[in-house]
Amino acid sequence: MRLFFFRHGLAEPGTGRLPDHERALTAVGSERVERAVRVLKALDAVPTYLLTSPLVRARQTADILAEGLGLTAQVRPELAPGFSLPALEALVADLNDGDMMLVGHEPDFSVTIGALTGGVVLMKKGGMARVDLVGYRPLRGALVWLIAPRVFDALA
Repeated sequence: MRLFFFRHGLAEPGTGRLPDHERALTAVGSERVERAVRVLKALDAVPTYLLTSPLVRARQTADILAEGLGLTAQVRPELAPGFSLPALEALVADLNDGDMMLVGHEPDFSVTIGALTGGVVLMKKGGMARVDLVGYRPLRGALVWLIAPRVFDALA
């Protein structure tokens, strides 16, 4: 099983003007996700499932990915801030018949990828990591890609 961890795109600043869960993507954030879609299609990185955090910026990111990749985004509360390896294990057990793209947040993604792979990663806004699962009890994976948003920009 391939897991694609896509961190939401660039969002409005968290200045206290809006509650954190209502912060939306900026125009630049949306454009960068659209460029990422073009690269993902070229790489044939189209999963079976597209799962997203319920926060606005993640849902908007997932909607752009869904439209460009021909998928339907499913809102999963497990992907809200606080996502962790046990939550990932539950998702994998629930949807164990295909690849998954997860749209969520930091530091949750970096910590979870580290727990899966034994490595250290830093997920940038609008960046993506691909982890291929190599074991299920316990859940273990190998980091295959880590794509920064600037790389998506250059490749698009």
